[in-house]
Amino acid sequence: MVKFTIEQIRSLMNKKQNIRNISVIAHVDHGKSTLTDHLISKAGIISNLKAGKARYTDGRKDEQERCITIKSTAVSLCYDLENIDISDNEKSFLINLIDSPGHVDFSSEVTAALRITDGAVVVVDCVDGVCVQTETVLRQALSERIKPILVLNKFDRMFFELKMEPEEIYQKCVQIIEDINSIISTYNDELLGDILLDPIKGNVLFANSDLDWKNLSKHFWGENYFDPKTKKWTSANVNQFGTSLKRGFCQYILEPIQEIIKVLSQKNQKKIDELLNKLKINLKEEKIGDDDDLDNEKDLIRKVLKNYIPVADPLLEMIVLHLPSPVESQKYRVENLYEGPLDDECANAIRNCDENGPLMIYISKMIPTTSSGKFYALGRVFSGTVSTGQKVRIMGPDYKPDSKKDLFEKTIQKTVLMMGRTVSTINDCPSGNIIGLLGIDKYLLKSGTISTHPQAYNIKVMKFSVSPVVRVAVKPKNTKDLTKFVEGLNRLSKSDPCVLCFTEKTGEHIIAGAGELHLEICLKDLEEEFCKFPIIKSNPIVTFCETVSIQSPYECLTKSPNYQNRLYGKANVLGEELSKKIEEGEISPDMQVKERAKYLVENFLWNSNESKKIWSFGPDQKGPNLLVDSTKGIQYLNEIKDSICSGFQVVTQEGVLSEEPLRGVLFNLTDAKLHSDSVHRGDGQIIPAARNLFYGAQLIAEPRLMEPIYLVEIQCSQNSIGSVYSILNLKRGKVISEEIKQGTTDSIISGYLPVMESFNFTSELRSAAKGEAFPQSVFHHWDLIQISPFENGSKTNLIVKEIRKRKGLKEEIPQVEKYLDKL
Repeated sequence: MVKFTIEQIRSLMNKKQNIRNISVIAHVDHGKSTLTDHLISKAGIISNLKAGKARYTDGRKDEQERCITIKSTAVSLCYDLENIDISDNEKSFLINLIDSPGHVDFSSEVTAALRITDGAVVVVDCVDGVCVQTETVLRQALSERIKPILVLNKFDRMFFELKMEPEEIYQKCVQIIEDINSIISTYNDELLGDILLDPIKGNVLFANSDLDWKNLSKHFWGENYFDPKTKKWTSANVNQFGTSLKRGFCQYILEPIQEIIKVLSQKNQKKIDELLNKLKINLKEEKIGDDDDLDNEKDLIRKVLKNYIPVADPLLEMIVLHLPSPVESQKYRVENLYEGPLDDECANAIRNCDENGPLMIYISKMIPTTSSGKFYALGRVFSGTVSTGQKVRIMGPDYKPDSKKDLFEKTIQKTVLMMGRTVSTINDCPSGNIIGLLGIDKYLLKSGTISTHPQAYNIKVMKFSVSPVVRVAVKPKNTKDLTKFVEGLNRLSKSDPCVLCFTEKTGEHIIAGAGELHLEICLKDLEEEFCKFPIIKSNPIVTFCETVSIQSPYECLTKSPNYQNRLYGKANVLGEELSKKIEEGEISPDMQVKERAKYLVENFLWNSNESKKIWSFGPDQKGPNLLVDSTKGIQYLNEIKDSICSGFQVVTQEGVLSEEPLRGVLFNLTDAKLHSDSVHRGDGQIIPAARNLFYGAQLIAEPRLMEPIYLVEIQCSQNSIGSVYSILNLKRGKVISEEIKQGTTDSIISGYLPVMESFNFTSELRSAAKGEAFPQSVFHHWDLIQISPFENGSKTNLIVKEIRKRKGLKEEIPQVEKYLDKL
């Protein structure tokens, strides 16, 4: 039975010190959803019998069938925690919890969850340890200034599967905590404070979400040994009489659990009854779940340990004591969140979590309603109070206060609490809380800012750790369904933070996703949920980038269509390091010119003058290509700047080789000769000239393709290592490391795998390794294909021709004479 009412939740929304907004994050199959079940059960939404099995936050049918989380799910929970000594305040706490996916293909869902929460419960499988996605999601959390706590999960595997001794288990746990802390230590953020994890601090929980285990007191970790002779704790593992002492963790935590498991495994009813009597557990009086069989060893052990040391209580205590309230977190998160001046009214309201200040909400994702075809906009109220019927300003990602672009003024139809598989209506919601809004989905595609202040700036857009590098072409099986099909594509695009849906010049409808599984789920949703009629899909297609490999060997010239204006310029290599800094947002158009120039001069040895004259980033004013004004004393230049930038944006969006986006190219405008009459140097004259200039400069700078590369981590048995190497070599992969997984005989092989070779990689690998290899891939970097696309019959040449053919272009790459004029 549910232990709280919606009215209680609404009442707690005003007590900001007692609110915790948290995400549960981890690598796939490390036990997030199972662990979350125990918190759901503690709140009374599901029974204790179902905790660990219900996977309550996995509401989709395919999530239940695949036993993986696909969409992040929010639920608000209310707890009375009388035993927690935190303040003189009321002992009721509101936990706004988001369970997020662990599979790398759905990392964008994790990003959306982290943006609107303040703390992260990082779950790690004790046997598997820190995996590639553990590191990815932890880094995402730290970059958003989210404080972590750690749950070491699936502890039972070390007893049952690996048969490890207590000291071995302790050393394994030490290694995992050190691995996590080595990642945390790379983010030296003074505002976050000391967030290193340590069981002695109480921010590490030892758990098993199937069996329920809990955390430790300070003597039960580290070099702490109890001497029975002196009845004192010591840091030495040998006493004065030369007797070896047992570590506190092993003696008082692991050995009792080991002994319980040993007794229960012997199936000696007399000993079992004696043990249960000592533990004060009466299983006969307790209802047994449908799936429980107390004659089954694992079920019996699970039941006993679940009663003996439940996990929900210490986990809640750790959340409340070690994760921040919105009042604390927004003080140090505001500069990461707000695009505007950090001393304006909106920034101060966010910093103070002021419910009476101007309304500032960040919408991080859209959630389809069950029937109406509309979407709930899931967001965090950072300041002000949002209410049903309130008129608000809906600001899309492209909104700027001076341009008023991407701005709508509309009314909130309904405010709702997201309760996992259901929603509950409330009248209003103050700052510091997570809320769902109905009625604004028509005006936002995926995310955006809601405000009531006329001078409010946007809350910054999210940075995703994955890129939609795999795409398919789709169309309805029956052409009469085309209109509904386009509507379905729009709904699919809105429903997923990472998926891209667009139409090529040829009229082809394209869906781009982060990987094979992501695309599979998107296509399934499109067909079964958003269209509800058959669709036809092509084979997967990989997105490439175009770049240059040298500086243009000579200055390029183009003339405007009326021959009255001349533009001169060059293309050059921007550099991989600088390209990454732009992609990661460390260098952006929003930076102060002097600050950005200083950074470029000090770190990349740029010319002091040119570093101050960056005209544009591209494509979309955020991509890793730059346009720099290298001219001196050109009359009327500022009047044509926007036209030249427009030409630059076109070229960086669709390069000359195959109309794929450009990456890592620096264009310098070196000179211009312009007509004195503005009529003769309008957009229609300058944009085509600029476009031709940049295309021509790219062509003579030895253009190349770049392909996306996955970092692949493969866990395999010793017998299958040869098969793994063989398949990686066959797929143009490259092994970068191999190590034995601690505590096991398995190996972890890490390597790079071209995305275009990744299709069917998992099935081929498992077939070759006889089911003893388990890969996990995440987009890692763009790699230059050194072979010239002009070399007939080469792999690059064939790729370019195939892309051009698919896009309805002439197969042959254009000649430079098409774009450049003679001096």
